[in-house]
Amino acid sequence: MALAYPLTFPTSPAPRSITFSSRSQIGMQQSPFSGVQTVYAHQGEWFEAEVMMPPMPREVAEDWVGFLLSLNGHEGTFLMGDPTGATPRGTWAAGSPTFNVSAVHAAGVKTVTLRDFSNGATGKRGDWLQFGSGSTASLHKLAQDFTASAGGAATLEIWPRTRAALAIGDAVTIQSAKGLWRLADNQSRW
Repeated sequence: MALAYPLTFPTSPAPRSITFSSRSQIGMQQSPFSGVQTVYAHQGEWFEAEVMMPPMPREVAEDWVGFLLSLNGHEGTFLMGDPTGATPRGTWAAGSPTFNVSAVHAAGVKTVTLRDFSNGATGKRGDWLQFGSGSTASLHKLAQDFTASAGGAATLEIWPRTRAALAIGDAVTIQSAKGLWRLADNQSRW
C-alpha cells in the first residue's frame, strides 16, 4: 500500500514537549548618517516546532521511528496541532466548532472575516484556528481579541498570513486545530 500524505501525527505516547516558534521575513535598513530605520515586512511567515519525546521502550518507539521514516525527509507531510491549545479560551468555543469565511480573501492577508458566531461571542489572542483540511490545512493564531457582532460576524487578525486564497463559505475549525507540517531536514534521529 502506497503512503498517502499528509500522515497522521502519532499520539501515543504523547510528546514530552512541543516548542513552537514563529518565523517572519523582515528586512530592516538603518541609515548610517541619520539613524533613520526603514522596515519592510515580506510575505514569508510560518510556524516551526521542536518535538521532544519521552524515553520509551523499543516496542513503543518503533511506531514513532516508522512515522519519521515514512515522511522520508522533506518529501512527506503530516498534520499536527498544539495539544495544550486544543480548546480556544474565548466564548466562541461554546458555540459551533466550525465557522465559515464570510468574504473572499486573497492569499497573503492577516485580516479575515468570519460568520456564524453567536451574538457577542469572543475570541482571545493566542487561540488557534485552522483553514482547510488535509493537504490544504493551515494553522494560525489570533493576534488580537475579537467580539462578534449582533449579526454573528467578526473580523479576525491572524498570524501567520494566509498562504492560499479563502472563498465565501470555507470552513474554519477552532477545536483541535491542525496545520500541515514537514520535517526541517532530510535526516531523522532517534
